[in-house]
This record gives sequence, C-alpha cells and structure tokens, in this order.
Amino acid sequence: MAEFPFVVRAHACEAYEPANHVGTRNRRLIGPETVGARNLEVVLGELEPGGEAHRHAHPGIEQACFILEGQARVECDGREEEIGPGDACFFPPDKPHRFTVVGDRPVKLLVIYAPPYGEDARRVQLVAEAAS
Repeated sequence: MAEFPFVVRAHACEAYEPANHVGTRNRRLIGPETVGARNLEVVLGELEPGGEAHRHAHPGIEQACFILEGQARVECDGREEEIGPGDACFFPPDKPHRFTVVGDRPVKLLVIYAPPYGEDARRVQLVAEAAS
C-alpha cells in the first residue's frame, strides 16, 4: 500500500546546514519538492548550543519561528527578546534579523516561510555587523 502522499516523516528528510548559520541542521518538511506546496514552506530546525543564524534578511519572504525545545534570543528591527518552548516570533520580509541559542541546551523549532524560501544562498542578504 502506498504511503499517504501528503505525510512527511522528518527522519526521512535530508538534513542540511543553511547559509549564514552556525551549528544548525534543517530538514525541509513541507515545500514544493516534498508535497507540492506553493505558498509556504515548513522546516524543522535544530541548533546546537552556541549555534546561531547570523544577522541576515530574506528578500520578499515572511518568516515565523515556533520554539519546540530550548531557549533562544531573537533580534529584529533593533529589538531583542528571549523566547522558549511555546513561543513564536515573526520576521517581516527584508528586515534584518538574528537568532541565537541561549544556554547549554539545543534549540528545536519549526520555521515557516511564505512564500517558500527553498534555501538558495543567492537569496540571502547578509547584513554587516556594526563596527565596534
């Protein structure tokens, strides 16, 4: 019997390290190539202690994150907040943002992009850190 075509098993998705991230492994769960989604993408992300997404922006793409495990610091538009399990954050299109693991436990989260991001390094805008 064939498996239901719209069910995705995380363990069956290939892990990758996204551009401009340190200590991060993502698995694309929902997207054009997995279930044919056209308007959103869902990624399961795991960041090890000390892991982070360097300050960057996604041109024309909204991003939301929902924390499943661990603690993180998020920065966007000059504001900073610590978040944990059950919390969500939103990064508007084109807004520089940063995501950093806090503490000595890994962070597990769902990342939602609309429209789908498709992890193409050419679509990431690095934002230079301010000179100290």
